[in-house]
Amino acid sequence: MDVRFFAAAAAATGVEEQAVDLAALAGTAPFTLGDLSKFLVESFPVSASLSTPPLSELLTRCSFLVNEVSQRNLATALAPDDVVDVLPPFAGG
Repeated sequence: MDVRFFAAAAAATGVEEQAVDLAALAGTAPFTLGDLSKFLVESFPVSASLSTPPLSELLTRCSFLVNEVSQRNLATALAPDDVVDVLPPFAGG
């Protein structure tokens, strides 16, 4: 699975894209958008930018796109070929 970070999320992680080995993380259990959020917080515990809050703070306000479709349900199961976009609020929104 590919995770793409935009704007402040990219600043907080220090990367614009991260490959995630879903099979290694999930095993046989479904791996959800909520699980991915927890994994990302653990993977990026501190901000890569002095002027950006850590990802743990940003994710509470972020929107997610799964394969270019907005997804708000953190119980959504993810697949190995999914692309997940992490979008923080833009322009104060």
